[in-house]
Amino acid sequence: MSNLSGFVKRVRDVMRNDAGINGDAQRIEQITWMLFLKVYDAKEEDWEFDDEQFESIIPPKLRWRNWAHVENQHDGLTGDQLLNFVNNELFPTLRKLEINSDTPIRQSIVRTTFEDANNYMKDGVLLRQIINIIDELDFGSYEETHAFGEIYETILKELQSAGSAGEFYTPRAVTEFMAKMIKPQIGETMADFACGTGGFLSSWIKELEAIKDAKGSISNEDSEKLYNSIYAIEKKQFPYMLCVTNMLLHGIDNPKVFHDNSLTKKLLDYTKKDAFDVILMNPPYGGSEKEDIKQNFPADLKSSETADLFIAVILYRLKKNGRAAVIIPDGFLFGNDNAKVNLKKKLLTEYNLHTVVRLPQSVFSPYTSITTNILFFNNEEPTGKTWFYRVDIPDGIKYFSKTKPMKLSDFDDCVAWWNDRKEIADEEGNSKAKCFTSQELIEGGYNLDLCGYPHEEEEILSIKETIINYKKHSEAAEEKINSTLAKITEILGIEL
Repeated sequence: MSNLSGFVKRVRDVMRNDAGINGDAQRIEQITWMLFLKVYDAKEEDWEFDDEQFESIIPPKLRWRNWAHVENQHDGLTGDQLLNFVNNELFPTLRKLEINSDTPIRQSIVRTTFEDANNYMKDGVLLRQIINIIDELDFGSYEETHAFGEIYETILKELQSAGSAGEFYTPRAVTEFMAKMIKPQIGETMADFACGTGGFLSSWIKELEAIKDAKGSISNEDSEKLYNSIYAIEKKQFPYMLCVTNMLLHGIDNPKVFHDNSLTKKLLDYTKKDAFDVILMNPPYGGSEKEDIKQNFPADLKSSETADLFIAVILYRLKKNGRAAVIIPDGFLFGNDNAKVNLKKKLLTEYNLHTVVRLPQSVFSPYTSITTNILFFNNEEPTGKTWFYRVDIPDGIKYFSKTKPMKLSDFDDCVAWWNDRKEIADEEGNSKAKCFTSQELIEGGYNLDLCGYPHEEEEILSIKETIINYKKHSEAAEEKINSTLAKITEILGIEL
């Protein structure tokens, strides 16, 4: 496990010297395709051990063990030879691997992973150094693989500061909280239709493994159900590649993760076989969809807002009695356009929208300052009431940031309240937790912007009032300074 320490720093230090790497996003993408091949090669060793008939979809010359791995780090392709091999043999071949409907998922993911991947490095000597660092990782060891899973999470976390790439990363505290509250059961299926780097999938598996550990042991059939319970789609290549590697590291040999767009199928074409027991999601928001995408939705749910369309997909793909937890922006809560109103009407009258958890503004900082919320709802008969709960920033910090991210423990008060629900007012008398009937919400025009964060009202003063106000505050400040100076001089015995 010692070779894991400082892994990220070592790779970063080498890459800084390569003229082809421009910024964090390219650095992480560069690391990821190499990590994928290293992890995939370790998996193939396992599959070969279990099945003597196993044949790799990757041609022998292009398997990690045959070009990247070397016993002596002074051996192996390097410089221009290595660049020529990677750019003109490795990538073109993997992008065009032959796959068909009979190709197992664990093999088809190789081509999908490389279809839009890139090698940004221009210095073949530096590229060899990176390959050697990655090759030191021992994925044949269970302990090492598990430990690296933690390091991989830190790599994913860095996406938050990697420009627009941050949109694919949901803070782990949030995904873990949502997975805990949804209470997974072994045998259930879970889906994420815009999975990004796979945060919700990881948190779901973590919860199921906790159940497995608590039982001591489970049958092979249940174990198989656990690791085959996920289904995910990701539209963009880079997060797709990250997610697949993430799932392989989590022991999922056949990750049902697809490089596709969840919005391209007609909503009304979904049937019961397309539904899932649980849906955990942070749909993309703020985006605008083209007319051909909107045509896949009925008139009452048609919207140019990406998040609205995903909510519609979730409603249509959630099994009867299924459970969902979905992150949505504030705009959905108070929005009154046709699609938003109709979606909220469905949630209140056809589904059981039982809880709305309001998150602090800075949870997704620095990627976005948009305030978000979590909708918890079931595909069951409505109870006729919806609880709202506001999660406040903990004492001692003004806002969450990259250096002070949200922690799972910041949800402790919410978890305690969840199991013993009561209405709560804060010190200013504003509602922090409150229950509303569906009738109240409907009569309020489907406005779900309730139990929100108090905002200071802006006071508009005249010029004269502004001058008087300034003079009053400056005089008070000067008096405080003079008083403090007087105390200091008295203590020091200084006469002025």
